[in-house]
Amino acid sequence: MAVIHKAKDNSAKTILAEPELFAEFLRDFIPIDMLKDVAPTSIEDMSERLISLVSEQKDGDTIKRINLDDGKSLFVIAIVEHESKVNFRAPFKMLLYIALILNDYEKEVNKDTKITHAKDFKYPPILPIVFYDGESDWTAETNFLNRTEMSEIFAKYIPKFEYILVSLRDYSFEDIAEFGNTLSLFMMIDKLQTAEAFRELKNLPKKYIERIEKMNVPLHLKKLLVSVITFLLHRIDVPQDEIDVLVERIDERGVSEMLAIADYSVQETRRVAREKERLRAEKAEHQARAMIKLLLEQGFSMKSIADSMSATEQDVELLLHRGNESLDSMV
Repeated sequence: MAVIHKAKDNSAKTILAEPELFAEFLRDFIPIDMLKDVAPTSIEDMSERLISLVSEQKDGDTIKRINLDDGKSLFVIAIVEHESKVNFRAPFKMLLYIALILNDYEKEVNKDTKITHAKDFKYPPILPIVFYDGESDWTAETNFLNRTEMSEIFAKYIPKFEYILVSLRDYSFEDIAEFGNTLSLFMMIDKLQTAEAFRELKNLPKKYIERIEKMNVPLHLKKLLVSVITFLLHRIDVPQDEIDVLVERIDERGVSEMLAIADYSVQETRRVAREKERLRAEKAEHQARAMIKLLLEQGFSMKSIADSMSATEQDVELLLHRGNESLDSMV
């Protein structure tokens, strides 16, 4: 099964776009008790409509509205940063999103009556999150106050919101395995920044592997998992034909086969690929030799044969006498 890859895809954004995975993300990474039981059906994605008002670029950001059981709403902004270079503009970008969300919320609730003009009206909470899966330390300020000149003098008059930083590099594979859910599969894949890191998957607890084997992952998430794996392999410059082999194993044998990439070795896989290419080349040579012999038997000259092959007579002579009888059965 081959998956079409787009070089500019952002795998983390794709993962967080899924309500099931976003609900698990809140439960696993955000230390707020009331978010532990958020149902995927209560999550509404507002990214398409709102983010374009801040930036023309298709950043890896997402805005969710969570409709709580008591009829109230909570908004979550998740800025996804996946480059090695830290984005120091993140606090200001978050401020823009917060203002945009509240402005949009005001328009919504004021359709029938100017409810926001009432004294006891309160705006909904907005939870700002930066999800970072780069390799370097995240050194940007988490509080907008600290990005403002003379903040020690004007502290009372400057927005003081702070975003939650979720840095994937702070979580080991064992930490992620503790989650034991579908999201853990995606986060492990996203954490694999290099081919060498694949070997760490071999150290996963046996209990987790057994749980993965029994996990009933919906078909659309299985397809998403394959897409994310494909993106990762492209990111570390694995050739497409090698990707197809690995992806096919997962497609045929199920989600648990994802961990088979722990056995993946760039050197070994490419050695196997080179060996296959060598055999194909030798078979082609053998077929060419057989054709040359047939033409010679039919009275064609060595020169005419060489011309038809766009080769020199010396090259044809070398090919003819190189010999590779071990491949006769392949013809």
